[in-house]
Amino acid sequence: MSPLPANQVPRLGVAVFILHPSSDPDSRETKFLLGQRLGSHGAGTWALPGGHLEFGESFEECTIREIKEETGLDVQDVGLLTITNDVMESGVVGKGWDTQIEGIQGWWMHYGTIFMVATVDPSTRLGSDGMPQAELMEPDKCSGWEWVTWQQLVGWGERQIRDEGLEEQAGRPLMISATQNGDNDLHPRLFIPMLNLLLQRPGVEPTLGRQAW
Repeated sequence: MSPLPANQVPRLGVAVFILHPSSDPDSRETKFLLGQRLGSHGAGTWALPGGHLEFGESFEECTIREIKEETGLDVQDVGLLTITNDVMESGVVGKGWDTQIEGIQGWWMHYGTIFMVATVDPSTRLGSDGMPQAELMEPDKCSGWEWVTWQQLVGWGERQIRDEGLEEQAGRPLMISATQNGDNDLHPRLFIPMLNLLLQRPGVEPTLGRQAW
């Protein structure tokens, strides 16, 4: 069999739940960082910090490097949570493979997204809200970071899944065009791998002190 062209080879991405206890003394909820994507596929949607796995790099090394590059934070207690299978339209001419999937013609990309968990180094400075201060290190790629709860993310995702009629795609690669995954809605919209986490891995939840496949 001939080697596939580079634009048809699935790639590996790493997405990280940076977990930290809520600053609310009456709450036991754990929060993590989400940022709104800019200037790339999935622009306008919300996603975890992370990036591409580089050649020869372990998942843990990629996690530590990407978090430092994107947020300025040092993390520890790095562990594997799960992985999703993500087929998505880039929405950018020339980015991906020009083909038709599920009746939609466009530039498509295929990723395996490795979801990791980590905690913030205890020496990290806290902000006035009692949460670690994340810096916006790549303003061309992200509009800003927010600490959110798992319940918030699930609520956003369930609404998006319902509004876009994606329930039947649970358990298999989520086929959704870039035009459906934009920011033309009053409600926050999640990046495709985040939706796939809910659809493909029901019951998996990032929590402090616990990793699950």
